[in-house]
Amino acid sequence: MKPLVYFQSLGSASYAPVWKQQEELMQAIVQRKIARKKAGLEEKELSSDPELELPDGHLLFVEHPHVLTLGKSGDPANVVASKERLDELGVEYFPINRGGDITYHGPGQLVGYPILDLDQFYTDIGKYMRMLEEAIIRTCADYGVETARIDGLTGVWVDADHGLGARKIAALGVKCSRWVTMHGFAFNLNTDLDFFNLIVPCGINDRGVTSLAKECEMEVDQTEVADRLKKHLTELFGWNLIPRH
Repeated sequence: MKPLVYFQSLGSASYAPVWKQQEELMQAIVQRKIARKKAGLEEKELSSDPELELPDGHLLFVEHPHVLTLGKSGDPANVVASKERLDELGVEYFPINRGGDITYHGPGQLVGYPILDLDQFYTDIGKYMRMLEEAIIRTCADYGVETARIDGLTGVWVDADHGLGARKIAALGVKCSRWVTMHGFAFNLNTDLDFFNLIVPCGINDRGVTSLAKECEMEVDQTEVADRLKKHLTELFGWNLIPRH
């Protein structure tokens, strides 16, 4: 039986309520796992109707207004703009509980939040991160953009083998508790890259950032990109993805 994952496209939504939604979904899965363990249940009792079955996870797609988020191990000094400048530009700022350093979210960017029970997939956080990267790599390839990983640096890169000429097109940062994940990835599509000048992206000061539109030299259809990425994630994770509204 394939793991069941509910999918929601949230459109454009402020960061704080979506963060709260992630926390609530994650805690619901964690509490269900704890209750099942106490009851001695090793396997789920499956409903004959997938719509009524309790999910093994959730996948949220969203576009945020301008916001900076700092991971728990990040350095606040990597925000190089003043609070006054952030206020002037309407950029919010949140220290949060994911891994990684500082990153930017904003219009023209596809942000994905998989909240998954990895016990239903594989309990290997490194493999999980590589699978998220692989889905983005395959999506970029659909548009003729070659991307890859860089050893020791999380994310997806254009010209990954060009040393300091490498440019990050997608950033990743996750949290995992009792093998349930939250947070996820930010994929630059039609993003205004000037906003990355407010920070040292992911704490990496010797490489740049890019977007799918910049590499394609044209604006991309964000709905189409989201559909392609969702398809690649489904192929890689082998889940049964059910749209929810």
